[in-house]
Amino acid sequence: MRVLVVTESFLPHMNGVTNSVQHVLAHLRRRGDQVTVIAPSESMFDTGPRTDPGALGGELHEGFPVIRVPSLPLPDYPKVRVAAGSVTRIRQILERVRPDVVHVASPFVLGWRAIQAAAALGVPTVSIYQTEVPTYAARYRLPWATELLWQHVDRMHTASTLTLVPSSFCREQLTRRGIRRLKTWRRGVDTKRFNPARRSEALRAQIRSSAAARSGDTDSEELLIGFVGRLAAEKQVEDLAVLDALPGTRLVIIGSGPQEDTLRRRLPRAHFAGFQSGDALGAHVASLDVFVHPGEAETFCQTIQEAMAAAVPVVAVGRGGPLDLVDVGRTGWLYRPGDLTGLRSAVEHLLSDDSTRRDFGLRAHESVQSRTWEALSNELIGHYARAVEVNRRVRSVDARPRRAESWTTEVSSAR
Repeated sequence: MRVLVVTESFLPHMNGVTNSVQHVLAHLRRRGDQVTVIAPSESMFDTGPRTDPGALGGELHEGFPVIRVPSLPLPDYPKVRVAAGSVTRIRQILERVRPDVVHVASPFVLGWRAIQAAAALGVPTVSIYQTEVPTYAARYRLPWATELLWQHVDRMHTASTLTLVPSSFCREQLTRRGIRRLKTWRRGVDTKRFNPARRSEALRAQIRSSAAARSGDTDSEELLIGFVGRLAAEKQVEDLAVLDALPGTRLVIIGSGPQEDTLRRRLPRAHFAGFQSGDALGAHVASLDVFVHPGEAETFCQTIQEAMAAAVPVVAVGRGGPLDLVDVGRTGWLYRPGDLTGLRSAVEHLLSDDSTRRDFGLRAHESVQSRTWEALSNELIGHYARAVEVNRRVRSVDARPRRAESWTTEVSSAR
C-alpha cells in the first residue's frame, strides 16, 4: 500500500502519539509498504529538501521520507508544537505522493487540514482518536472553550472515512456525539522492554538513597509508588500529594514537563527521575511496587499497560481508557474521579499485603502478553483496507445517476 501518515506530534518530542506512530512505521517497513510522513518542524521555517518526499538527503525515519511543515510552540509548553501548514500545502503533497490511504494520528490542526485535503481529492482517511483535547480546556483555565473544541472534534471525525478509537469509553463518547464509522483499535505493548525481569534492586536502592539525601529521611525497605507521564496539568499529578507522606513508601515521578517545578514543591518527599526512555524506562517501571495514574483525560493510557506488562499492579482513576485496562480486584483498583481518599485506600491495600500485590502483578502481566504491536498493527492494516473499500463504495454511489430522495439511503448503506 501507499500510505501517507500525518501526525500532530513526532520526534524529537516523545509522547503517546509519537510512540504509536513509530511502531506503525516499523510495521509498514517490515511489510514493504510505501510510506511518507508529514509532521511539524521544530521552527516556523522549512528546511529545504526535507519538504520534498523525493529529495535526496532529506529526513528519513524507518527509511521513509519525513516532510516537515512549519510550526509554533505552545506558550506554556514549548516542546509541544502546533503545525502551520495550509490545506493547499497538504493537498500538493497528496497529489505528489498519491497515497491509497491517509493515516491521521490524533488530528487537531495539521490533521484537520489533511482530512480536508484528502476529502477534496477523494482519498480515504483513517483518523486515530487519541487525545481528548476538549477536556484539557478546564485544566488550562479555559472552560469556555470546551464545547467549541468538541465541535471541532465532531467536524474532523465526521469528515473522516473511518475513526479508530482506543477504548470502549471513547467509542461511547463519540457515538453520543453522533459520530459514525467508528472502529476500536487499541495499542500494543513491548513485552520485551516492559518485563518483570528488568526489576533492579540496584536501581531501587539508588532511588531510595537519592530521595533520602534530599528529604533527610531514609528507609532501606521503602516500597516504591510510581507514575510515568508528562508533568502537565491534564495528568493531574498533583493529586498524588495524598500519597507523598505514606509511611514506608516513596513516590517516584518519571517524566518531564512544564509542571515539574510546581510538583517538586507539592511533593517534597518524591523522587523525580526525569524523562526516561528505552530500556532505562523499562527498568524504572519494573522496579516499582505499585503504579498509579490519576489523569482523568486518558483515552487509553499506554503507561498502565506497560506497568502491567512489567507485573506491577495498578491504581488508576475510573474514567476513560483505564476502565478497559484494569480488571478490578484482579490486576489493580480503580477509584472514582475526584475521590482521592479512594486513591489512597487502594494504594494502601496493595502496599499492606505482599501476597496480594504479587498476585495482582502476575495476573496483570499475563493479561497483556497477547497485545503485541505486531498483532495490533496487523489489525490496523485491516482498517486501512476497510477505509479504502468504504471510500470506493461511497464514490461509486456518488457517481451513479439517482433520484434525489434515494441519495441519503444509498450513501448510508455504502458507509
